[in-house]
Amino acid sequence: MLRTHTCGELKAADVGKEVTLCGWVGTRRDHGKLIFIDIRDRYGLTQVTFIPKESPEAHKKAQDLRTEFVIRVSGTVNKRPANTINPKLPTGEIELLAKDIEILNPSLTTPFEISDELDVTEEMRLKYRYLDLRRKKIFENFILRSRVYGITRSFLDAQGFVECETPILTKSTPEGARDYLVPSRVNPGEFFALPQSPQLFKQILMVAGIDRYYQIAKCFRDEDLRADRQPEFTQLDMEMSFPEENDIFSLIEKLMQLIFKETKGIELTIPFEKMPYEEAMKKFNCDKPDLRKERGSEFAFVWVTDFPLFKYNEEEKRWESEHHPFTAPRSSDLATLESGTKNVKSCSYDLVLNGMEIGSGSIRIHEPELQERIFKIIGITEEEARKRFGFLLEAFQYGAPPHGGFAFGMDRLLAILAGESSIREVIGFPKTQKAFCPLTSAPSDVDEKQLKELGITVKRRSI
Repeated sequence: MLRTHTCGELKAADVGKEVTLCGWVGTRRDHGKLIFIDIRDRYGLTQVTFIPKESPEAHKKAQDLRTEFVIRVSGTVNKRPANTINPKLPTGEIELLAKDIEILNPSLTTPFEISDELDVTEEMRLKYRYLDLRRKKIFENFILRSRVYGITRSFLDAQGFVECETPILTKSTPEGARDYLVPSRVNPGEFFALPQSPQLFKQILMVAGIDRYYQIAKCFRDEDLRADRQPEFTQLDMEMSFPEENDIFSLIEKLMQLIFKETKGIELTIPFEKMPYEEAMKKFNCDKPDLRKERGSEFAFVWVTDFPLFKYNEEEKRWESEHHPFTAPRSSDLATLESGTKNVKSCSYDLVLNGMEIGSGSIRIHEPELQERIFKIIGITEEEARKRFGFLLEAFQYGAPPHGGFAFGMDRLLAILAGESSIREVIGFPKTQKAFCPLTSAPSDVDEKQLKELGITVKRRSI
């Protein structure tokens, strides 16, 4: 290793040790004979002092240092004078008396200061995201994501869930948002789609007997963006065989309780309140009620249940699924499925936190006959159903168990945990609201040769 310690590690007990640190130059203060710098890495920062009589060569090199230079510095750990101790820093009792320094890489003057207090545009920050991520505030959001992933995996593993990956290149089954399409070179004129969610695959995994599945999955939707939407986002996706709704509620509540305790030190009270969709609409005029004022417990969870199974599309004059066509209706509504369509309730549920939907799920349809009835009501012919979902419908004929599941928007949950108003603040390399990446300039033109190989001709739109 190039270093013996990190920049947030040294304490008073290390006084007298010979150590080597690596990191970035933070602040630099030249007091003539003495030069002070703060060397910084992801673990913290340490003050380094350069004294001419102690090491004239190191002092001379330190005169050339600028902020964000990457350096390696060796020396002796020294106790700071009492009047210079910084109680705000874990390393505030010591300093490193430099004996040798090596500039591993210089840096240009950064387009903005590496500081939590910034007054620059979001596009500028995203263009230089690698610098933005050096800021403590943003970096801690990144670490929070890693911690939540670790807590989640550990919890679900202990509950008997199996982490399974599902395909990214899959079949287009347009429901809801537009698919992102990927042309196939070896099958000219045909396209893969990027998954809006792993919905169909996780149901197939239940047919396969996996019993309990989860995945921290990348999902893609070509939709208009806002603070809580990105073209690519992350879901905690899960599915269970033989559950009742309360089994899923209880599992999710325990996971939320653990995440909030481990990351925020907050003890959530479970079970969460349940509110039927009709009550939410009547009281709050929306299906994402914010109950913080009513309760006074900063984080207000509520399950919204009993959604309508169908909604009427006035433009196309037809019924369509409120969630997706694999959501099971309430058993009490089966007899009036066709005759009382507008009153049919679904076995679906949303988890709402502080007025934001952070997850959604349902008990699924597992009987082919019921699935066919639903398709007929929403105007999907048998031929269409086979074309879109044939692989799932065929799987259902080989002993599909009753199953149900849930999917979390991890980015939305993380934004709330981090106290951020936009999910872009908790994503490593997000897109702007115009679905553009300032860092890589994506999307971009591609070579004519690539288009020719794919059999694609591009028609430019006039601006």
